[in-house]
Amino acid sequence: MLAWIGRYAVAAAVFGVLDGLWLGVVARPLYDDQLGELLAENPNAVAAVAFYVIYVLGITFFATRPALAEESGRTALVHGGLLGLVAYATWDLTNLAVLEGFPAGVVLVDLMWGTVATAVTAVVTYAVCRRVPALR
Repeated sequence: MLAWIGRYAVAAAVFGVLDGLWLGVVARPLYDDQLGELLAENPNAVAAVAFYVIYVLGITFFATRPALAEESGRTALVHGGLLGLVAYATWDLTNLAVLEGFPAGVVLVDLMWGTVATAVTAVVTYAVCRRVPALR
């Protein structure tokens, strides 16, 4: 159980840093420009924390766990990338389908980001856990 909690903590740290940089620095101008009126002035912290808790659980269970079981960084990369694509497609394509004026350009950028960020998180988490015996 402690190994699992450790794996979760590694994934949370990696994804938190990546997504924080993405949302706060890299993609901020794009989101402000394309989603300006849709963005909440004060984001719902409870909903945000719930997303990160659940999403990191998904990365740990669906990507890192099988990668460690197979001793395969490729498994981490593929499972993480597919999880990211599916999760971010769920959000973005649903918005595109039901929200008037939701920008298609944001959808493409988000799909790429979700795929890459989740794959990188899974691979880095896998690599760290392989090097720390207590996390294997």
